[in-house]
Amino acid sequence: MLGCLCYGGGDWLMMYGDPAYRGALPWLTEGVAAMPQWRFVLAMALAFPGIVFYGIALFAVQNCITDERQRKVYHYLNAFGLTPWIALHLFYIMILTLFAWLSRNGFAGDATAICEGLYAPLAWLVPVSEGLMLPVFVYWFWLQITGKTAFPRRMAFTNVLIIYGVLKGASLLMPVSAFRLGFTNGLMSESMIVWFGFMLLVPGL
Repeated sequence: MLGCLCYGGGDWLMMYGDPAYRGALPWLTEGVAAMPQWRFVLAMALAFPGIVFYGIALFAVQNCITDERQRKVYHYLNAFGLTPWIALHLFYIMILTLFAWLSRNGFAGDATAICEGLYAPLAWLVPVSEGLMLPVFVYWFWLQITGKTAFPRRMAFTNVLIIYGVLKGASLLMPVSAFRLGFTNGLMSESMIVWFGFMLLVPGL
């Protein structure tokens, strides 16, 4: 949960602001353009303790898997899945901080084009990172629904991906605002903290 607060706090810091935007990327907003650099620095700094706390928690979850072989599969999927978290965080922060700097230092007219040009050839990083991050949670759902963990089978439906889907649906009902931007950008961390909360509520674990 501390990891969620670190990552989620960083996600809100780097996006909470005026949602108006120009160009093709809706996250290059007027709010980002006006942000002081310390917000991006702090958002990046929070990712380091955040990934450590996430790692501690997610590796501890493997102790609830009843079969040794399946515990090892989860272990390695988790190791591969944690790898892109900080890389993806850095990728977005570098573009956002460049956009903000250009916007406030006499290059506002070119800021959108430059940052879109930087993003375009590296956009493949996003689906590749997500492709590495998601399998461990899909596997965890399968382990729970088939009764291969110490949790009741019904706990499979508290899976972080299901929680993410519910929160994503809720975000689509929100009016366009600074709050919606921060909430949407922090969806994964918000989903994780709810997921960890559900696990803490199970007696005897």
